[in-house]
Amino acid sequence: MSPQVANPSHDELQWFLDDMTVVKGASPHTVSNYRRDLKRFIEVIAPVKVLDASRENVEAFVKVLADGEDGGSGLAPSSIARALSAVRSFYKWAIKEQLIAANPAADVQAPHRPDSLPKALTVHQVAALLDAAGKGDGPRALRDQALLELLYGTGARVSEAISLAVDDLDLDKGDDADAVSVVRLWGKGRKERLVPLGGYAVSAVEAYLVRGRPALAQKGPGTSALFLNLRGRALSRQSAWEIIQNAAVAAGITQDISPHTLRHSFATHLLEGGASVREVQELLGHASVSTTQIYTKMSPTLLTEVFRSTHPRA
Repeated sequence: MSPQVANPSHDELQWFLDDMTVVKGASPHTVSNYRRDLKRFIEVIAPVKVLDASRENVEAFVKVLADGEDGGSGLAPSSIARALSAVRSFYKWAIKEQLIAANPAADVQAPHRPDSLPKALTVHQVAALLDAAGKGDGPRALRDQALLELLYGTGARVSEAISLAVDDLDLDKGDDADAVSVVRLWGKGRKERLVPLGGYAVSAVEAYLVRGRPALAQKGPGTSALFLNLRGRALSRQSAWEIIQNAAVAAGITQDISPHTLRHSFATHLLEGGASVREVQELLGHASVSTTQIYTKMSPTLLTEVFRSTHPRA
């Protein structure tokens, strides 16, 4: 157990964030989001100290987020729920560290969050996107195609894809008829999962490893990262975003898409192909099957067909 805070000015927030990083293995992106939400909470409830906050303070914070500040518009219910989750997690940690006795955010509810359907591309749109990314045979084109094929072929989060090391790949060389190519993905909380790689993704990644990555790597200081930028360093989230945006423009896709769109498309197309929600949950690395079930709302026609073909009284 960590020592008691003797000085009220002690930075409990930083202590909590350090614990998230070191003990729980949270990603820098997650820690950054928690820091932003908690700093805003501390600013809103001031001059009340964070360890002295009451349920009323937390409710006031939620109201500020919903109503907006200085004439601005309020946050979306999903953003408010995320901020409230950060506050609730902080106080759970404070209880564990015996800094407080009760969680003032425990029973505070965020505004109702309507079910939102993930945006998915059609199979034809995905094919057009991947074809557009693969135009050319230079290192950059090979990298872009390998990245997008891997994102769609595994359902990986963009953070998981860009943090891959070369050693996280196990590509089948064809010697064993039963062998499959897999990639080791590190999800939230550094939870590991193995996901199979299909033939298209394997071909794109192998081409990049042989003819693309070496040319990029020689421009940098040396790194084990799989995906490299033009300076030979690990690819960033922003660069991955730009790659898919550029491919979408080249493919003539006008709807708003992001790297996460390929994850949504991966899940939707698996379900439409007959995979179960439980199987898709494992591939996506969702902690709860309820998170995966939202994808079943994407295709009412599919569900109707399943019902008619499987229920004895349909």
